[in-house]
Amino acid sequence: MPLQPIPDLPVATIGFRASGTVTADDYSEVLDPAIRKAVEREEPVNLVYVLGEDFDGYSLGAMAKDLELVKVPRDALGRIALVTDHRMLGEAVHLFGFLIPAQVRVFALANESAALAWVQ
Repeated sequence: MPLQPIPDLPVATIGFRASGTVTADDYSEVLDPAIRKAVEREEPVNLVYVLGEDFDGYSLGAMAKDLELVKVPRDALGRIALVTDHRMLGEAVHLFGFLIPAQVRVFALANESAALAWVQ
């Protein structure tokens, strides 16, 4: 499975590691339910999303699902840390981060522990 949960995170924090090509089904089966469940707790949810060296990209369907994050209520998300060495994805987040209803920061893979500390 291209999206794997990161274990042992605090209650208000969810995290995933992406590998290979992430599809819309990965969002529907893994990411979306986790975000919905976390949002139901009625406290801001923090997310860490790691795109490792073995991450190949997103399918078109996954990119469309990614845009749905802007539909999440503004007070439902706290912080989102994107951990990646994929330069273009990091730059896209910097350009369009204002559309995401959360504080967003990009971290290099070497700084994953700093990303985890920041979202918590």
